[in-house]
Amino acid sequence: MTQRRAHRWPKPLSGRPDRIWYGGDYNPDQWPEDVWDEDIRLMRQAGVNLVSVGIFSWARIEPEEGVYDFGWLDRIIDKLGKAGIAVDLASATATAPLWLYESHPEVLPRDKYGHQVNAGSRQSWSPTSPVFKTYALTMCRKLAERYGDNPYVTAWHMGNEYGWNNREDYSDNALAAFRKWCERKYGTIDALNAAWGTTFWGQEMNGFDEVLIPRFMGTDSMVNPGQKLDFERFGNDMLLDFYKAERDAIAEICPDKPFTTNFMVSTDQCCMDYADWAEEVDFVSNDHYFHEGESHLDELACSDALMDSLALGKPWYVMEHSTSAVQWKPLNIRKRKGEIVRDSLAHVAMGADAINFFQWRASAFGSEAFHSAMLPHAGEDTRVFRQVCELGSVLKDLSAAGMQGSTLERSDTAILFSAESEWATRSETLPSMKLNHWHDVRDWYRAFLDAGQRADVVPLKYDWSAYSVVVLPSVLMLSAADTQRLADFTAAGGQVVIGYATGLIDEHFHTWLGGYPGAGNGLLRKMLGIRGEEFNILGCEAEGEPCEIELGGGMDGAVTRLWQNDVNVEGPDTEVLATYSGKSADEWELDGTAAITRNSYGAGAAYFVGCDLNVADLSRFVRANLTTSGGEDDPRYGDVLHTVRKSADVTFDFYMPRGKQEVTLRGIEGEPICQFHSEAGPEGPGSYVIHRNGMLITRR
Repeated sequence: MTQRRAHRWPKPLSGRPDRIWYGGDYNPDQWPEDVWDEDIRLMRQAGVNLVSVGIFSWARIEPEEGVYDFGWLDRIIDKLGKAGIAVDLASATATAPLWLYESHPEVLPRDKYGHQVNAGSRQSWSPTSPVFKTYALTMCRKLAERYGDNPYVTAWHMGNEYGWNNREDYSDNALAAFRKWCERKYGTIDALNAAWGTTFWGQEMNGFDEVLIPRFMGTDSMVNPGQKLDFERFGNDMLLDFYKAERDAIAEICPDKPFTTNFMVSTDQCCMDYADWAEEVDFVSNDHYFHEGESHLDELACSDALMDSLALGKPWYVMEHSTSAVQWKPLNIRKRKGEIVRDSLAHVAMGADAINFFQWRASAFGSEAFHSAMLPHAGEDTRVFRQVCELGSVLKDLSAAGMQGSTLERSDTAILFSAESEWATRSETLPSMKLNHWHDVRDWYRAFLDAGQRADVVPLKYDWSAYSVVVLPSVLMLSAADTQRLADFTAAGGQVVIGYATGLIDEHFHTWLGGYPGAGNGLLRKMLGIRGEEFNILGCEAEGEPCEIELGGGMDGAVTRLWQNDVNVEGPDTEVLATYSGKSADEWELDGTAAITRNSYGAGAAYFVGCDLNVADLSRFVRANLTTSGGEDDPRYGDVLHTVRKSADVTFDFYMPRGKQEVTLRGIEGEPICQFHSEAGPEGPGSYVIHRNGMLITRR
């Protein structure tokens, strides 16, 4: 880890109480000024105390090159501040004005086919364009000069969702920057040739001026996976460098207010290596949009678990989520009864001290006109707005109870996430193109919840040595150094679980040799006491072929449907916990072959789960081997998500039903401070009934 910036949280306005921040994106420039007073009246009614302003306002602030109009922004910030509503002020660079593109079309990115991207959307600019950077940093400095001392501006919101639309830029600017990036990384062209394995397909380079970016090479061509992986790293780094340049331009003038930018962590999107980005913000922020289906709450908690790790346990900020349906998915489902409040409180339960929505007032036009908002098209007399007000009241009560500043209690289990492995699983050169590391993280997270035990989600590159158990779900890429960390952890008494597609390649996308999983030149195999010969890949696309294989032994009845490792047990003390079984297994010469194993290593143990399993079967494995849950009488049992936040003198417990049925809890300690869709149970003190999408919060 690099030197991390000190945690700095937005301060309340002068004379205002310290509270959980509550609000959302506000776009007053979309509305006539006679609407603003109504907005502020309703914000106060809802308990809003902070809004983000100016995210897409560059063209309004600088309507012509060198001509600035701050009057409207001055007026709205002043109105908000006098009403007790703080401003998270954006750098306004997420979109550039059209006059800039007309004057300098060279700032536009290019796609992999060489086509210039057209202006008119978000982030229609190349992060490596020196021309664009000059204009963007000028805007940052102008804003800092104007509002650096404004008492109503409490934080700086840099850019917006960096990388959403312009991470993969194939322009000549990007090519030049990538060549310099490669030279800094490798030093010599020989080192780069070795890393990329350029002797394959005659790709050897004589100098860095021959380095290419992975542009389109024909319909039947596959990109060198090492080259593509480095281009992913480069895309992350160039945007992080752009963010830092914007941040530092403002910090030179206004250093005393904290800086953030909104990450995009959900299991439908996690495009950047946020473990690096978290080092460069003063407080961690996230945009989270819910995952439809039965795993809605579980997915939220899984994403938030990663956010809490990125924040190193400090309070973090929900910059965006939705009051109801969005407009950008194939299926845009609205929130069910109770979910506006429950989902928001679930973020608090996972360590957030700021709850914000996109956006305050629903747009009347544009691409996001049908995206839900705190104030819908139908106005204040609506179910959504009443629930927005209800949420504001609950957050005020939690603040009065001392919630803000308390931290999420850690688990003793860490599920390790690797952004680089996520990028690597997208390669078209793997045994299966259906791998999804991040979704496997989610499945393991749900499996622990089903088993009555909450896990943390921790970046692989962070320090996880204090945990008792670490799980690596399809962490495809493991360096020799990370493999040694795993070995040291296990030898010292830890338990490590290696998933079915873990440790197959090194950091250069070279296959570890000698058998699978070969990470660390065979060290991972030694830890596990097994050696894999081949992968067995299934799929229903093959007509008439088996598309699942059953397991026997300790996992009798479980099935695997994608990936099976054909392994030999080589450790003298390696236990076989489950085998492949049945006719389909026999067809592939897997009948009786080890599917799940356990091996002692030093003072600890290493498990190998050599095939994909569904959540229910993963949970069986967790219950049998890893869980410390107290059973069905424990309030943390699988039907309920239970989290704990603590400060020096107070403990808060959060209880949320995970399914569709109400739950009854017994033996709950503490004073109830929030009973949302919840009431006292039939068994007296300490008994509660929580209905679907409800929440019980106690203070002790």
